[in-house]
Amino acid sequence: MTATLARTQAADLPDRGAIEQFLYAEARMLDEKRWEDWMDLFTEDGTYWIPTADDQVDPDTRASIMFDDKTMMQMRVRRLRHPEVHAQTPPSRTAHLVTNVMVAPSPDGDGDIEVSACFIMLEFRVEEQTVYGGRYLYRLTETGNGLAIRKKTVRMVNCDAAHQLMAIYL
Repeated sequence: MTATLARTQAADLPDRGAIEQFLYAEARMLDEKRWEDWMDLFTEDGTYWIPTADDQVDPDTRASIMFDDKTMMQMRVRRLRHPEVHAQTPPSRTAHLVTNVMVAPSPDGDGDIEVSACFIMLEFRVEEQTVYGGRYLYRLTETGNGLAIRKKTVRMVNCDAAHQLMAIYL
Protein backbone atom coordinates (compact mmCIF):
# COMPACT_ATOMS: atom_id res chain seq x y z
CA MET A 1 0.00 0.00 0.00
CA THR A 2 1.27 3.44 -0.80
CA ALA A 3 0.14 6.72 0.63
CA THR A 4 1.43 10.19 0.12
CA LEU A 5 1.08 12.97 2.61
CA ALA A 6 -0.30 16.38 1.80
CA ARG A 7 0.78 19.07 4.23
CA THR A 8 -1.85 21.43 5.55
CA GLN A 9 -1.22 25.11 4.92
CA ALA A 10 -2.13 26.20 8.44
CA ALA A 11 0.31 24.25 10.59
CA ASP A 12 2.40 22.22 8.14
CA LEU A 13 1.11 19.03 9.78
CA PRO A 14 0.73 15.82 7.81
CA ASP A 15 -2.72 15.01 6.45
CA ARG A 16 -4.38 13.00 9.22
CA GLY A 17 -6.79 11.31 6.80
CA ALA A 18 -3.96 9.75 4.79
CA ILE A 19 -2.30 8.55 7.96
CA GLU A 20 -5.57 7.08 9.28
CA GLN A 21 -6.02 5.18 6.01
CA PHE A 22 -2.46 3.85 6.38
CA LEU A 23 -3.20 2.63 9.94
CA TYR A 24 -6.50 1.05 8.89
CA ALA A 25 -4.79 -0.74 6.00
CA GLU A 26 -2.11 -2.00 8.40
CA ALA A 27 -4.80 -3.35 10.77
CA ARG A 28 -6.54 -5.12 7.90
CA MET A 29 -3.28 -6.74 6.77
CA LEU A 30 -2.85 -8.17 10.26
CA ASP A 31 -6.46 -9.41 10.40
CA GLU A 32 -6.07 -11.06 6.98
CA LYS A 33 -2.74 -12.63 8.01
CA ARG A 34 -0.96 -10.76 5.22
CA TRP A 35 2.16 -10.59 7.35
CA GLU A 36 4.57 -10.26 4.45
CA ASP A 37 2.67 -7.20 3.21
CA TRP A 38 2.60 -5.89 6.77
CA MET A 39 6.38 -6.33 7.15
CA ASP A 40 6.85 -4.39 3.91
CA LEU A 41 5.33 -1.37 5.68
CA PHE A 42 8.46 -1.19 7.87
CA THR A 43 11.71 0.49 6.93
CA GLU A 44 14.75 -1.80 6.79
CA ASP A 45 15.75 -0.57 10.26
CA GLY A 46 12.15 -0.62 11.53
CA THR A 47 11.23 -2.08 14.91
CA TYR A 48 8.11 -3.41 16.62
CA TRP A 49 8.07 -3.26 20.42
CA ILE A 50 5.69 -4.23 23.22
CA PRO A 51 7.14 -3.15 26.60
CA THR A 52 6.40 -4.95 29.86
CA ALA A 53 6.07 -1.77 31.93
CA ASP A 54 4.02 1.35 31.42
CA ASP A 55 7.03 3.58 32.12
CA GLN A 56 9.56 1.55 30.12
CA VAL A 57 11.43 3.93 27.80
CA ASP A 58 13.47 1.47 25.76
CA PRO A 59 13.74 -2.28 25.17
CA ASP A 60 17.21 -2.46 26.73
CA THR A 61 16.22 -1.57 30.31
CA ARG A 62 14.20 -4.75 30.98
CA ALA A 63 12.54 -7.67 29.24
CA SER A 64 9.89 -6.95 26.63
CA ILE A 65 6.80 -8.88 25.63
CA MET A 66 8.05 -8.55 22.08
CA PHE A 67 10.88 -6.62 20.44
CA ASP A 68 11.37 -7.44 16.78
CA ASP A 69 13.53 -5.88 14.14
CA LYS A 70 12.94 -6.77 10.50
CA THR A 71 14.96 -10.01 10.75
CA MET A 72 12.99 -11.17 13.82
CA MET A 73 9.71 -10.28 12.10
CA GLN A 74 10.69 -12.46 9.16
CA MET A 75 11.59 -15.34 11.48
CA ARG A 76 8.33 -15.01 13.43
CA VAL A 77 6.26 -14.93 10.23
CA ARG A 78 8.10 -17.98 8.88
CA ARG A 79 7.18 -19.83 12.07
CA LEU A 80 3.57 -18.66 11.84
CA ARG A 81 3.40 -19.97 8.25
CA HIS A 82 4.80 -23.39 9.18
CA PRO A 83 2.05 -26.05 8.81
CA GLU A 84 2.81 -27.57 12.23
CA VAL A 85 3.07 -24.39 14.30
CA HIS A 86 1.61 -25.36 17.67
CA ALA A 87 1.06 -21.78 18.86
CA GLN A 88 -1.38 -21.17 16.01
CA THR A 89 -3.15 -24.50 15.58
CA PRO A 90 -5.92 -23.66 14.99
CA PRO A 91 -5.06 -20.19 13.73
CA SER A 92 -6.30 -17.10 15.53
CA ARG A 93 -9.00 -14.91 14.06
CA THR A 94 -8.54 -11.24 14.88
CA ALA A 95 -10.18 -7.86 14.54
CA HIS A 96 -8.08 -4.74 15.06
CA LEU A 97 -9.88 -1.49 15.82
CA VAL A 98 -7.91 1.76 15.57
CA THR A 99 -9.20 5.12 16.79
CA ASN A 100 -8.26 8.47 18.39
CA VAL A 101 -5.49 9.10 15.87
CA MET A 102 -3.24 12.03 16.76
CA VAL A 103 -0.57 13.28 14.34
CA ALA A 104 2.43 15.53 14.97
CA PRO A 105 5.73 16.26 13.29
CA SER A 106 8.74 14.65 14.94
CA PRO A 107 10.25 16.92 17.61
CA ASP A 108 13.66 15.97 16.19
CA GLY A 109 12.94 18.07 13.10
CA ASP A 110 14.02 15.17 10.87
CA GLY A 111 10.83 15.14 8.80
CA ASP A 112 9.45 12.00 10.46
CA ILE A 113 5.89 11.91 11.77
CA GLU A 114 4.80 10.85 15.25
CA VAL A 115 1.41 9.18 15.45
CA SER A 116 -0.53 8.03 18.48
CA ALA A 117 -3.69 5.91 18.21
CA CYS A 118 -5.81 3.89 20.60
CA PHE A 119 -6.43 0.25 19.69
CA ILE A 120 -8.47 -2.77 20.65
CA MET A 121 -7.58 -6.14 19.21
CA LEU A 122 -9.92 -9.11 19.59
CA GLU A 123 -8.40 -12.55 19.15
CA PHE A 124 -10.49 -15.71 18.95
CA ARG A 125 -8.73 -19.06 19.17
CA VAL A 126 -9.58 -22.45 20.64
CA GLU A 127 -13.03 -21.38 21.82
CA GLU A 128 -11.60 -18.43 23.75
CA GLN A 129 -11.73 -14.73 22.99
CA THR A 130 -8.99 -12.44 24.28
CA VAL A 131 -9.13 -8.65 24.26
CA TYR A 132 -5.99 -6.53 24.05
CA GLY A 133 -6.11 -2.76 24.27
CA GLY A 134 -3.89 0.24 24.62
CA ARG A 135 -2.11 2.80 22.53
CA TYR A 136 0.00 2.50 19.41
CA LEU A 137 2.91 4.91 19.10
CA TYR A 138 4.36 5.17 15.62
CA ARG A 139 7.29 6.92 14.08
CA LEU A 140 6.49 7.13 10.38
CA THR A 141 8.62 8.37 7.55
CA GLU A 142 7.85 9.30 3.98
CA THR A 143 9.63 7.29 1.32
CA GLY A 144 9.50 7.26 -2.46
CA ASN A 145 6.84 4.53 -2.12
CA GLY A 146 4.70 6.35 0.47
CA LEU A 147 4.60 6.00 4.23
CA ALA A 148 6.78 3.53 6.12
CA ILE A 149 6.99 2.53 9.78
CA ARG A 150 10.33 3.30 11.36
CA LYS A 151 9.13 2.31 14.83
CA LYS A 152 5.92 0.91 16.26
CA THR A 153 5.46 0.69 20.02
CA VAL A 154 2.43 -1.08 21.45
CA ARG A 155 1.63 0.24 24.92
CA MET A 156 -0.83 -2.31 26.28
CA VAL A 157 -3.04 -1.19 29.15
CA ASN A 158 -2.19 -4.40 31.01
CA CYS A 159 1.42 -4.72 29.86
CA ASP A 160 2.58 -5.82 33.31
CA ALA A 161 -0.01 -8.61 33.66
CA ALA A 162 0.56 -12.30 33.01
CA HIS A 163 -0.30 -13.17 29.39
CA GLN A 164 -0.91 -16.33 27.44
CA LEU A 165 1.54 -17.09 24.66
CA MET A 166 1.43 -14.15 22.27
CA ALA A 167 2.31 -15.52 18.85
CA ILE A 168 0.73 -12.88 16.61
CA TYR A 169 1.21 -9.15 16.24
CA LEU A 170 -1.15 -6.75 17.98
